[in-house]
Amino acid sequence: MLKQKRVAAIHDISCFGKCSLTVALPIISAAGIEVSAIPTAVLSTHTGDFSGYTYRDLTDDILPIIDHWQSLNLSFDAVYTGFLGSFEQIDIVSGIFDRLKKPDNLIIVDPVMADNGCLYSIFPDNFPAGMRKLCEKADVIVPNITEAALLLEEPFMEGPYTQSYIEDLLFRLAALGPKKVILTGVYFEDTQLGAVSYDDHSKKVSYAFSKRIDGYYHGTGDVFASALIACLLNGADLDKAIRVAVDFTVRSIERTKEAGTDIRFGVNFEAGLHNLVKDINVL
Repeated sequence: MLKQKRVAAIHDISCFGKCSLTVALPIISAAGIEVSAIPTAVLSTHTGDFSGYTYRDLTDDILPIIDHWQSLNLSFDAVYTGFLGSFEQIDIVSGIFDRLKKPDNLIIVDPVMADNGCLYSIFPDNFPAGMRKLCEKADVIVPNITEAALLLEEPFMEGPYTQSYIEDLLFRLAALGPKKVILTGVYFEDTQLGAVSYDDHSKKVSYAFSKRIDGYYHGTGDVFASALIACLLNGADLDKAIRVAVDFTVRSIERTKEAGTDIRFGVNFEAGLHNLVKDINVL
C-alpha cells in the first residue's frame, strides 16, 4: 500500500454550523488522506446569520503547534488554509508556509474574506492586501468572484459573466504567483453555476457547471475546496478535480434543500461522502 498522504489544515472551528474544520476534516479524511488540524479560533457557531456566538482566539497557539510538529520531523503533502481572522494570523501563516514548504508539496489558499460583492464586515478595507501576499506564496488558490476582484484591486462585477472576463481574472490571479487558480461562483447564464480552473504550466482552462439552486447556503465554499483537495491529492487532473468538487457540492445543496434544513446550519455533505470516494477512485 502506498504511504498515506497528510494535509495540514489551518482554519477556525465552528462547533455548530458546518464549515471550516468541521467540513475539511471529514471530507478530506474520507478520501483516505490524513488531516492534521491547526484551529485558529473556536466559535460556538459560525458568524453567518447567527448572533450571540462565543469566540476564542487561538492565535497564540499556532506557532507552538508548528514548533512541536517540526520537533517530530513531520512533513505534509499539502498545507490548506481557509478563514484567517487577522493580519497577525496572515503573517504567522505566511511564515508557516516557509517552514513547511517542500519541492513536492502543495500550498493551498482559500482566501476566505468576502462574498456577494462585499468584504466581510469584520475585516478592514485593507485586509485583501494582506490576503494577496499570502496568495502570492501559494501553489493553488480558490477564490470566489468577489475575492478575486478584491485580490486584483478592482470593483466587483455582477454576473452573468463573459468567458473573456473570467479568463482575464484567471490569468491575472495566476500572475500573482500561484501555479493553479480555481475560481468559484462562475456563471454565463442564470440557470447554471460552477467553477473554472487555470493551470499556468499547461495554460489549460477548464469549466465545470451544474444547475443553479436558489438560496445562499453557508459552508459550500469549504465543501468545494475540501473536495477539490481530496481529488488533487489522489492524483486527479485539475479539470477532473473541479468537476467532481462541483458535483459533490451541488448534490450536498440539493439534499439540504429537499430536507428543508435551515440554511444557516450548512449543507448535508455527509450523506454523499461514499459517492465522493467512488468518484475519486475512478479518476
